[in-house]
Amino acid sequence: MGSLLALSRFIDRINEFLGRNVAWLILAAVLISAGNATIRKVFDMSSNAWLEVQWYLFGTVFLIAAAYTLQKNEHIRIDFFSNMLTKRTRDWIDLVCHIIFLLPFTILITYLSLPWVLKSINSGEISANAGGLVLWPAKIMVLIGFSLLTLQGVSEIIKRWAIITGILDDPAETHDNPPAVEEMLSATPKVHGK
Repeated sequence: MGSLLALSRFIDRINEFLGRNVAWLILAAVLISAGNATIRKVFDMSSNAWLEVQWYLFGTVFLIAAAYTLQKNEHIRIDFFSNMLTKRTRDWIDLVCHIIFLLPFTILITYLSLPWVLKSINSGEISANAGGLVLWPAKIMVLIGFSLLTLQGVSEIIKRWAIITGILDDPAETHDNPPAVEEMLSATPKVHGK
C-alpha cells in the first residue's frame, strides 16, 4: 500500500501544480475579452480568432482544473443528503462511485478522444468561422483534461481505501482545510499598506 500511496501523492502534486497555475489563464481570457470588446467598439473591427482564443483559454482552465477540483473535494455534490450519513458511509459511497461511475466515464472519454485529437492534428482542422483558429489545441485539452481526471480518480480511490482501512488519516477530518479558492487566495502575496 505504501507504493500506491506514493503514486497517489505524485498524482496529487501534478494536479495541484497544474490546477493552481492554470487559473492564470482566466486573467488572460478576461484581458483578451476586454481588448477585443474595446477594439470592436472604438475601431469597429472584430476578429473571430480573438473570440476563439477566449473559448480555448476558458476550456483549458475548466478541463485542466477538474482534477484539482476533485482532489480538493470541491466538486458538486448534494451535501444536504450526504451530511445526514456517517463519515464511514460517505467514504464508502465515494470509493464505490469513483470506481463504478468516475473511472469508466473518464477512461471512455480519454479513449474516444485520442483518435478525434489525432485526426484533427493530422488534417490540420481549422474552425469553420471566418478567421478562425486551428482546432487541435482545444481538442487536445479534452484528452489531457480527462487523462488528468482519470489519474486523480485513481489517486482518490487509493486514498479513500487507505482511509477506510485506517492506514491513512482523512486530511479533511484532521485539519481545518479552507476551500480551494480560499487556500489559493491565502497563498497570494499581500500588498503593503492594504
